[in-house]
Amino acid sequence: MLATFQEHLYEHLGFLKGKTVLLGISGGLDSVVLADLLYRSKVAFSLAHCNFKLRGEASDQDEQFVKTLAEKREIPLVYTSFDTNQYADKQGISIQMAARELRYKWFEKMRRDIGADYVLTAHHKDDLLETFLINLIRGTGLDGLTGIPEVNGNIVRPLLPFSREDIAAYAQEQQLLWREDQSNHSVHYTRNKLRHQVIPVLKSINPGLLEGFEKTLEHLKDSQQIISDALSEVRTSSVETQGEVQHINCKKISALSRPKAYLYELLKEKGFTAWKDVAGLLTAQTGKQVFSNTHRLLKNREVLVLSENKTHPVDKPIQINQALREITHPLSLQFEQVTITPGQSDSELSKWLHDQTNCTCLDAAKLCFPLHLRKWQKGDYFYPLGMKGKKKLSKYFKDEKMSMLDKENTWCLYSGSDLVWIVGRRMDKRFKVTEKTSRIFKISH
Repeated sequence: MLATFQEHLYEHLGFLKGKTVLLGISGGLDSVVLADLLYRSKVAFSLAHCNFKLRGEASDQDEQFVKTLAEKREIPLVYTSFDTNQYADKQGISIQMAARELRYKWFEKMRRDIGADYVLTAHHKDDLLETFLINLIRGTGLDGLTGIPEVNGNIVRPLLPFSREDIAAYAQEQQLLWREDQSNHSVHYTRNKLRHQVIPVLKSINPGLLEGFEKTLEHLKDSQQIISDALSEVRTSSVETQGEVQHINCKKISALSRPKAYLYELLKEKGFTAWKDVAGLLTAQTGKQVFSNTHRLLKNREVLVLSENKTHPVDKPIQINQALREITHPLSLQFEQVTITPGQSDSELSKWLHDQTNCTCLDAAKLCFPLHLRKWQKGDYFYPLGMKGKKKLSKYFKDEKMSMLDKENTWCLYSGSDLVWIVGRRMDKRFKVTEKTSRIFKISH
């Protein structure tokens, strides 16, 4: 196995050469074997051990075993302990999920603290099969069926090509010592039920189960790549990114053979679970919404608007007095007062009247300070520059085809009760600069 392992390192994980490596070790068979293989392959690595305090004295003995192993082979070691039960209760998750979260968060912290490039774990081929079956039972997409990736960011799993039988045989051959976790024999947990009761039956039906599973996995990965290529084309043609917001074209998605499947692939990482409701937005009326814990999907005419579901404190009105020169929150604006002197040239005056790129110029004499910057409210109206008469903001937004998200993020400037300027969009003609203006209030945005 050592020669095969070294060949696999050279051919598939060559990027580890010369890198700093941290190996997560429990003291069990798999991680002890991986430590031995790395040691004999002359890979420089450190050990990282977590004591989850779940098995009383046995957990402390595991920790001592790892310390002894590290000392005997002069391998650097970092270790920690967790109150896993307390963490699971606080987060409302299972003990297994709690241990996993605690382990990987700590691994990443240690990786950064010691300056390691990668964290290695001892998952093997049987773990792949067990994970496949767990996900299949619970219901999953292709991602769940393609199992545990060999390389996932900074996490690397060099033993995935090897079976539990290969690892056990190597340990016996090298006369290695390891710790047995008795909880691994309990069929109380789903993974253990599969390991001890289901997979042995499957292997009795087909002794070459793992080899057949490996071929199936390759076919699934090939299919996943084909889907990824197709999805990339759909994303290019049907999704437009505008800052932090994405617009998904309903007509183009609906024209595809499986619209719901494409929506799932486009949105699966955003936390949505009500997929029937998500698909229903394609034909829903404007204003319909679906929420996940992190995102909002809003139907706006012919597009679905995807944005983060942020929680903000209530936006309070902001007073702008004549001495104020700048604000940076909730948006960035700069203020300047300019006096038009008698005899100023026509070209200089024309600059204030017509050149208002990225700024708005108001007749200061018509303003009642302090001005107020606030979100718009139902019933607000103004006299749009370039138009006759007045218009309600709600009608203006509709004519401009603004989405609910756009309207929620719109700020307005008021002089008393009069709307002066829809920030970044349109000003009220009652406050425009004319040839008679003597003082200009300039707002840059």
